[in-house]
Amino acid sequence: MKRNIFKSTLVSALAATLLLTGCASGGETKQASGNNKVSLEGVPEAFSKGDQLKIKVIRKIGGDDHTAQFLAGAKEEGEALGLKVDVFTANGDTAKFHDAINQALDQDYDGFIISHGDDDATINDVKKIVEKGKSVVAFDSNPNIANVEGVTLTSQDDEALATLALDQLVKETNGKANIAYLWVDGFPPMVRRNKVYQDVLAKNPGIKEVERFGVAAADTSVQTQNAVAAMLNKYPKGKLDAIFATWDAFAIGAARALKEAGRDEVKIYGIDVSNADLQEIQRKGSAWKYTAAVDPKLIGAVDMRLLAKKLAGEETPKTFDLEASLVSQENLQKSKDPVNMVNLSKIIPGWGESTAFEEDWMKTLKKHYKK
Repeated sequence: MKRNIFKSTLVSALAATLLLTGCASGGETKQASGNNKVSLEGVPEAFSKGDQLKIKVIRKIGGDDHTAQFLAGAKEEGEALGLKVDVFTANGDTAKFHDAINQALDQDYDGFIISHGDDDATINDVKKIVEKGKSVVAFDSNPNIANVEGVTLTSQDDEALATLALDQLVKETNGKANIAYLWVDGFPPMVRRNKVYQDVLAKNPGIKEVERFGVAAADTSVQTQNAVAAMLNKYPKGKLDAIFATWDAFAIGAARALKEAGRDEVKIYGIDVSNADLQEIQRKGSAWKYTAAVDPKLIGAVDMRLLAKKLAGEETPKTFDLEASLVSQENLQKSKDPVNMVNLSKIIPGWGESTAFEEDWMKTLKKHYKK
């Protein structure tokens, strides 16, 4: 009996030893695997301490593909740098937008990207964030935000965007056309685009605005489609030549209305681009001739790099404009393959690419966190 007890005890001890050895072996393997990661030597202290920094991206407008791609670009770039990134869009609801900022202030975020905060209340929100010692990058927001110490305001080059599209409109109509203007006031980028538009009208008296419409909402494209459909009833063939759309949510709505009405003689000159936009522009018979744009995914990524530099304690500019490009229907339709936001770079060299604010230590972080 004692022998059996001894034998049983010995077996249990051996099993425990083997189990512990196995655990130790597993731990060593895991550690070895961890050692294969790129060293964080040379990376700023804020990113090398092992604490995961948290970022909140809050955008006022939404409900469109441009917003989705902007948020995706910010999130992907942040996560590639080892950051935890949460995103929120208020879909044009001002109250929800400010509530989201104030709620996030009470949470443990280290940095914020604020998009399309057009009102003075946004400046106050940003000041509160900065007073709490948090870093802020704002995109397409109230220009006075750039005066808040430590904040960077980024924008698309809105003057260039409007100029690229309108130059084509003037050129292709020989400076004589009745046009509809799709625009909404109140947003800083729209104000900048409108200034260019007014200058173009002043220099080209043969370009006459006969109608305008604009609303920023979760269903902007639907409302625009209905409004343009009503315009087409008011202006039969020969009475309306073109539409200048200052936002792709306007342009996509207008394109649908023109298609339904069989009015492809009315040409669209737009601003902004997305996969849905590219699909429509490439469609045979589409009225959408040109769109001027900056890659929205790249905007999100560049904003995140700027925020990372702030978190690292590095110098950043007060303002930064992203370069605009012109996308033409003719070039898209020449492509043998369908063109999307990824392969658009084959049509427009350098599309979606920028090394702006990408530091060597960021490349190290990306290698370290690469899955």
